[in-house]
Amino acid sequence: MIIVIFVLLLWYGGLFFQSFFLHRYAAHQVFTMSKTMERITFVLTWIFQGSSYLSAYGYGIMHRMHHAYTDTKDDPHSPSYDANLFAMMWKTKTIYQDINNQRIAVDQRFTKNVPQWKKFDVFAGSRFSRLLWVALYVLFFAFFATAWWQWLLLPITFFMAPIHGVIINWFGHIYGYANYKMKNTSKNLFRFDFLMMGEGYHNNHHKHASRANFGVKWYEIDITYLIIRVLDAVGCIQLKPIKVRK
Repeated sequence: MIIVIFVLLLWYGGLFFQSFFLHRYAAHQVFTMSKTMERITFVLTWIFQGSSYLSAYGYGIMHRMHHAYTDTKDDPHSPSYDANLFAMMWKTKTIYQDINNQRIAVDQRFTKNVPQWKKFDVFAGSRFSRLLWVALYVLFFAFFATAWWQWLLLPITFFMAPIHGVIINWFGHIYGYANYKMKNTSKNLFRFDFLMMGEGYHNNHHKHASRANFGVKWYEIDITYLIIRVLDAVGCIQLKPIKVRK
């Protein structure tokens, strides 16, 4: 039971910081936060993502490119241009590393105001950091696993962030329903997104990319957005005003 709770904690903790910090803050900047809060969130993202830590800079730029080039040959991750999910994720990894290590030129429109903490990212994304987390996960399982099948959950702890990514970037462009007819294949995976904390409302998000709340219908409850509202209410972050389209 301890192992299952531990994996769920990493699943939803890592998912929250990917959605809250990397996606809605770094890529779309739907809210603001102080520099101190930003640094704290960098560290918390590293703690919960662990061995699969993603840089806000690399993620933010790549996600902006995904919106600009959705389902074209320039999309960093699209089922339309990759043979299978493993090929897509390998391509995503390569582009992410090239961006994060500044090995490729990136259009300025994708880099504007994307948060970056170079020294921390060098450490958090290092081989030493990733192997340290792997060792800690293995030790935790060695101490608390009570059945053989629980060890099958161990690889999930190693690759948590890529697993989150493939669910949205692959399955979220193949399966589900669409509230909006778009010039892309984005879908909403669930009518109530219990698994991805709101990230599963992918079609809604592609229609309203700058909207903090990914839910549109009454039953599309965006759990991450509810937490964002609480953080805004207590002053940890500041939600930007909603722009009303005329």
